Amino acid sequence: MGCCSGRCALIFLCTFQLVTALERQVFDFLGYQWAPILATFVHIVMVILGLLGTIQYRPRYIVVYAVWTAIWVTWNVFIICFYLEVGGLSKDSELLTFSLSRHRSWWHEHGPGCLREEPEAGLGPPDGPALGPGVGCVLERGYAEALHSALQILLALVGFIYGCYMVSVFTEEEDSFDFIGGSDPFPLHHVNDKPSDLLFKQAYLYVWPAEPAPGWA
Repeated sequence: MGCCSGRCALIFLCTFQLVTALERQVFDFLGYQWAPILATFVHIVMVILGLLGTIQYRPRYIVVYAVWTAIWVTWNVFIICFYLEVGGLSKDSELLTFSLSRHRSWWHEHGPGCLREEPEAGLGPPDGPALGPGVGCVLERGYAEALHSALQILLALVGFIYGCYMVSVFTEEEDSFDFIGGSDPFPLHHVNDKPSDLLFKQAYLYVWPAEPAPGWA
């Protein structure tokens, strides 16, 4: 099987998912968002697994990748609800940092068009500077994070569809190969039977001639 349209599309999609996941991981590290860092790391591993499964024709790897895309969609829906403060969630809570730091999303003060305000000396908290919101931001941090998650949801849904399609294609090819390929002993049985039958008949005629030779009493 060559590089069919579905297989090439899934390879390109997994590669694009890796690029976007690495970009998101960088900004999560800059904002010390430990929960998203761990989730994105697992996502990168699963996407690499799906990419290898597509390249090496391993449907089990693609099944694991497809299952993970469903989990990844759920996680990103939670991130959208968190930053848009849906269902009583607050984007100012320390849920994503595991309460290990007072940092917020990197987009909190570095969003497009944001002007950073430097805190006055001696007014910061004793355990480190708390990030204040940027001023005049074109895109507020909640919407920036929500757009990132929306892109991940779109890619994951497309990846789930293509993953299921490639699993079905690979499975059908394996079944057709087992049906056509010579694991069936029936042809070998008939091939070996003909020479043995001929040898048996020749030996029988040689040992038991039809008429005795003349001159024998």
